[in-house]
Amino acid sequence: IRMIRSIVGYLLAIITVLMVLQIYGVDVSSMLAGVGIVSIIIGLALQDVLKDIFRGFDIVSDNYFAIGDVMTFGENTGQVTSISLRTTKIQDINTNNTISIANRNISQVELVSDTIYLNIPMPYEVPVEKAEKILKSTIGDIKKDKNVIDAKLLGLNKLNDSSMDYLFSINCSPNLKLLTRRKALRTIVTALEKNKIAIPYPQLDLHKK
Repeated sequence: IRMIRSIVGYLLAIITVLMVLQIYGVDVSSMLAGVGIVSIIIGLALQDVLKDIFRGFDIVSDNYFAIGDVMTFGENTGQVTSISLRTTKIQDINTNNTISIANRNISQVELVSDTIYLNIPMPYEVPVEKAEKILKSTIGDIKKDKNVIDAKLLGLNKLNDSSMDYLFSINCSPNLKLLTRRKALRTIVTALEKNKIAIPYPQLDLHKK
């Protein structure tokens, strides 16, 4: 901002001097044209900077996101570590690398929710009541994870060719979703193993004439 103010100040000072010279009869038309061209060039050079600054004001005033939120930008998912008028910085949750995002590109950013959805397949051979009883019993074990805020069995979600899918929802901090997902899947698979239920997989039946 200081740089922009300085440039604008210099241009106004130059234009003022040229106008005074013109009042005293000095032909400054060519110089004024030159100043105009320079102004256009500087304006084009600074347009991205201005876009970043204006977008930065929008981010702060409209509370688009805050430090600590997790967002996705392109192939990177990270936690917001700083917000300035020109850039927003995130720390990638997979690599710990710091990524600077120009505020003019903020429309390409997606906030990551705190909810994980898991589809767990169950074989048709297992009665619905038994399947739901076993899956509900895993909720308490999933909640034992200190990263889990809440966990629910939402119910039967899909009927596949070789399995019934049951849907879980698990809430946790967005930057811990990958770790929490792995732990929850392990808990569910362990419960199925204890009940001697094999996770179904696609099968192909061949009939020979």
